[in-house]
Amino acid sequence: MRPLFAPVVIFLLCLAGMMSAAQAPSSGTAEKVAILAPVAHQVIQRQPDSVGKADAKGQRTGFAATRLVLDQAGSFEWRVVALTAAFGKGTDWTGVSVTTMAGATSALITIPAGGWYRLELRRSGNATLAGKVEPIGVGEVFLVAGQSYAENCNDEQLKVEEPQGRVTALDLKTGTWAVANDPQPNLSSNYANGSIWPACGDALAKTTRVPVGFVNVARAATASVSWLPGQELYRNLVRAGKSLGSFRAVLWQQGESDVIARTTTETYVSNLVAIRTGVAKEWAFEPAWLLAKSTIHPTVYKNPQQEAVIRAAIDRLWNTPGFRPGPDTDTLTGENRGGAGSKQHFTGLGQRRAGNLWAKAIAELIGVPTSPAR
Repeated sequence: MRPLFAPVVIFLLCLAGMMSAAQAPSSGTAEKVAILAPVAHQVIQRQPDSVGKADAKGQRTGFAATRLVLDQAGSFEWRVVALTAAFGKGTDWTGVSVTTMAGATSALITIPAGGWYRLELRRSGNATLAGKVEPIGVGEVFLVAGQSYAENCNDEQLKVEEPQGRVTALDLKTGTWAVANDPQPNLSSNYANGSIWPACGDALAKTTRVPVGFVNVARAATASVSWLPGQELYRNLVRAGKSLGSFRAVLWQQGESDVIARTTTETYVSNLVAIRTGVAKEWAFEPAWLLAKSTIHPTVYKNPQQEAVIRAAIDRLWNTPGFRPGPDTDTLTGENRGGAGSKQHFTGLGQRRAGNLWAKAIAELIGVPTSPAR
C-alpha cells in the first residue's frame, strides 16, 4: 500500500519558437513557461504522516511531496510566496534538476502546508520570472459521496465565509477549482440548491488553519446498491479519487433510500465493504471512510423501525477496519428540516449545523481540537 499522498503533477509547456534553456540569457529576459497544474484555487492534500505534534502556537502543519513534471530536462528554481493573510509561510528559491526517467521528465519538490500561495518558476541563472500560478494551497481534501443530503438538495445556497476563500471545490467536468459556494459542482446532479459543505469547510479551515478542498459525486435518491462496482456511480467515485490523486477521506452521507428499500443490516454492511474495497484497489491506496448516520427523511416517510436497521449497519461499519465515525445528522430535527411540502431536506440552519457536525468528526480524524458548533 502506498502512503496517503500522491504527487501533484505540475506540467510546464514552453512556448513554441522561444529559446531553449541552454540558450536563455542570464538576466533581463526569460523563456515563458505555462504552468498547467496545479491550477488556480487547487488544494493539494498534505501528507498525513507529516502532520506531527503541535508547535508552540498549537498548529500542526505538514507538507505535500509534489512532483514537478516538465516537457524537457534542465535546471530550474521554484518557490511559493505567501499571499494575503496566508496560513503557513512561503519558501526560498530552491533549485531542482529535472531529469528524464521511464519516459517522464520530472523531479520532486516539497511544498509546506498552508496558503494561499503563488507558485513561481524561473530558470537557473536567470532572475526573471518565467511562470506563475495563484492561488494554490496545501491542506485537507475530501471526496463527498452519498445521496441528497450530501448534494445540492437543501434549502439555502450557502457561500464560503472564510475571509480568503480557502474552501474550494473541484469541478470534474472542467478540471477547474473554484471557491466552494453553492451549488456544488457535480457530475450528475439535477439540483442547484444548497449543500452542507461551505459550512463544513469554513469550520475546518478555522480549526486546521489550512485550505480545504472538496469534490462531490453524491446523487439524490440512490441506495447503497447503486454504488456497487460496475455501476455508474461507482465509476464516478473512482474517477473523482483518481482526479484528486491524494485526499484525506471519503465523506459518506447516505441511508434514506436503503430505509425505503428495506435493506437489511447485513446487506448494507456488505454493500459498503464491497464499494470501499473496490475503489481502494482502483486508487491503490486506502483513505478513511467517514460514515454519517443519515436515515431519517421526515418529509418523505416516518419509519423508526427500518431507520434503526440502517443505523445498526452504520454502527457495525464504524467498528470495521477502514471506516470511521462521521456525524449523527439524524439528531438534527425540527427547525433543522424543511417543511412537509418542500422536500428540501435541511433548512439553512440545519445545513450549517450539519456542516459543523461533519467538521467536528473530521477534526477528530485528523487529531486537532474543535470549536463549538454554530
